[in-house]
Amino acid sequence: MSINGTLIAQMIVFAILVWFTMSFVWPPIATALDERAKKIAEGLSAADKAKSDLAAANQRVEQQLAAARTDAAKRLADAERLGQQMVEEAKARASEEGAKIIAAAKAEAEQEAVKAREALREQVAGLAVKGAEAILRREVNAGVHAELLGRLKAEL
Repeated sequence: MSINGTLIAQMIVFAILVWFTMSFVWPPIATALDERAKKIAEGLSAADKAKSDLAAANQRVEQQLAAARTDAAKRLADAERLGQQMVEEAKARASEEGAKIIAAAKAEAEQEAVKAREALREQVAGLAVKGAEAILRREVNAGVHAELLGRLKAEL
């Protein structure tokens, strides 16, 4: 065989090999590569979507935390205001109660003073009667002279 014959035979074998590879081997490899590229693209897309979902979730969490902090601060302020109001009301009630107690004590003291004056008038009237009795050297009848004793009591 000559080089030309060998070269032609090799060219024919090469052409058959190319045809066989293009017909039977290359389509499954191309399909596998296309599927692999598609899966990689889907994975990258899913990763991007997950990243954006994570960012949105973080933003929602921050908003909820801010709302919770604001709500907690508001509740704390309300509780402090309510506590202050309760303290003020208790002070007002205590002040009113103290004023009532002082008024009652003053009224009671006034009543005791009136009773003491009345008792003193009775004693003075009795002493006056005894003094008059001693002056006249006779016994003064209290029942007979009740009107005189009443006027004396009123004058004192």
